[in-house]
Order: sequence, then structure tokens, then C-alpha cells
Amino acid sequence: MNANEVIAHLASRTIGALVHPNDHVNASQSSNDVIPSAIQVGAVLLCEEALLPGLDRLIEAIDSRAGELADVAKTGRTHLMDAMPLTLGQELGCWAAQLRSAHDRIIDTLERVRRLPIGGTAIGTGINADPAFAGEMCAELTALTGVEFESAANLFEGIAAKDECVELSGQLKTLACALMKIANDLRWMNSGPLAGLGEIELTALQPGSSIMPGKVNPVVPEAVCMVAAQVIGNDAAITIAGQSGNFQLNVMLPLIARNLLESISLLANVVPLLAERCIDGFRVRRGHIDEALARNPILVTALNSVIGYELGAATAKRAYAQGRPILDVAIEMTGLPEARLRELLDPLALTQGGIRGGVGGGG
Repeated sequence: MNANEVIAHLASRTIGALVHPNDHVNASQSSNDVIPSAIQVGAVLLCEEALLPGLDRLIEAIDSRAGELADVAKTGRTHLMDAMPLTLGQELGCWAAQLRSAHDRIIDTLERVRRLPIGGTAIGTGINADPAFAGEMCAELTALTGVEFESAANLFEGIAAKDECVELSGQLKTLACALMKIANDLRWMNSGPLAGLGEIELTALQPGSSIMPGKVNPVVPEAVCMVAAQVIGNDAAITIAGQSGNFQLNVMLPLIARNLLESISLLANVVPLLAERCIDGFRVRRGHIDEALARNPILVTALNSVIGYELGAATAKRAYAQGRPILDVAIEMTGLPEARLRELLDPLALTQGGIRGGVGGGG
């Protein structure tokens, strides 16, 4: 053994004699309150520093495009079938509203996640801990992070149950559902472009096929859907883990930590990507949208209060059968002047709701 090795050996023995992992590092306390507190601190910071700012970026991008497209009327769809018109601005506004609700739910839940069980030590009684420790620890964490942490009102709860983590996971799952709905709407709107809906054209990010030249796939919405699926799966596992707090300790904390932090990280990474690679740059195929809208017989719904449901249904069926614009068929079947029908069937006006005309007449 050379001189350096001797010094290192003696130093390790000296340190080992002076610093004991239980007596000095744990300070005769327990990790049963430290681990759940660490999970909660990590989840809060990931949400505050990454997920919520990314979500804000996505909402701002959708709002911006909704404003640009406020006057673009398009065919609405229910059951994937043609329905009454709305504007692209209204369609995107629905997405933004969904995401705002998800944002608000996460903010509300974080209020409970910030309440830490630190200081409860082994089972929540606080044995071997100074009574001031919990409050001082939370104050120090607040100073270090800029996020306000506080001591849980009941330290037993934070160690035996992880309901706040289950709740947060549930809010992440709800956000994932909203993102999957938005991503699939984008995929449908981009589909085709000739044999699908072809209402928009997403930015081409990569060649989409190794065999079909020119084919471009909606890779970012597909990635969003995969993230959403993983978050939904993580939530199912966290739900099972959350009920595993037998008596005074939850034994599935590692699973909760792994899945919860992964869900937040995945969502935090994908939401700005959706904003930057899809929402900001998609192009509207206005001509295709207008053509489909003009052929939509469901516009006859606006005439219900003027001509009645039965005549309206007959008019729509003939337009469907003959593949003709609803305006042309309505001129033949309703007896209303063309100018009046153009007014009643104006798609952009129909997006504003209300009652068109009057029952039994053209007034």
C-alpha cells in the first residue's frame, strides 16, 4: 500500500467513525417522511417550471391562430358526419378552452401537493424530530425554490396515503385526454389530402414513407397521442399504488415517483412541440373547405323555423342523392326567393347561432 492509499484508508476509517448514516445523516429520524416529501417537491417543481409554461405556450399559439381564422366557416361534424357549420376560430377556441380548464385544474391540485409530510418521521408522530423542524424545513424549501411549501396539517396522511399524487396524476390524465382529442382532430383535418378531409396542411417535418414518394405523415400529432397513452397508463398504475398505503406507510412510493415524474416530463416536452411544429405553421386549404361547405345539405337546418322539419329533411335528402348544393335544391323545393335563401343559408352567419327566420313564414 503506497502513501496515498494509506492516507485514503485512514481518512475513510476516520470519517466512518465520525459520521454515521443513521446517527448523523438521518439524525435518528426516518426516511418515511423524506421520500414522499421529495416526490411532492419534484412534482411541484416540474409542473411549475416546465409543464405549466409549456401549456401556456400552447394555449397562446391556439388563441393566436383562432383569432386569425375567426371568419373561416367550415363544416362541423358530429359522429364524424356532416353537421352545422362553425368557424375554424370557434373550433380552435374549443381546444384552448379545454387546455385552460386542464391548466386551472393542475394549479388547484398543486395547492395540495405543496403540503408536505416532512417532520412526521416514521409514521407521522414526529418521533425524534424537533417540533419546529417541519415548519423550518418548509420555509427553507420555499426560500430555495421560490415555490411556497407548507407543512401538512396531518402528517400521518402524507405518509400513509398519497392522495395528492393520485389527484395530480388524474389531472395529468385529463390533460392527456384533451391533448389526444386535439391531436386526433388535427390528424383528421390534415387527412388525405385528396381522399380525406384535407382542410388543413400540417408543416412537413420529414419524409413520411420509405416506399410512397411525396407522402407526409402527421408525426407530431401521432407523438402527442403516444404521450397521452403513456400518461393514461401511468395514471392507472399510480391509482393502484395510491391505495397501497397499508396502515401507516405506502409501500409503492417508488412506483408513484417514477410514473408521476415521467408523466409530467413527457407532457412538458410535448406541449410546446405541438405548438411550434403544428399549431403555429399549419396552412388552411380554404378552397377545399368552402367547396365541402357549399355541398353540405345539413345547412337546411337553418330553414327549420321557416319551412318546417319535414320539408327541410326532404330537401336535404334530395341534395344528398343528387350531389347538388343545398341552395339550388332549396330554391326548387321551398318556394322561397333565392336572395332570402342565400341570407338564411349563409354559413358564416349560421356560426353565430340564434333563430333564422320565423315559424311558418319568411319573416
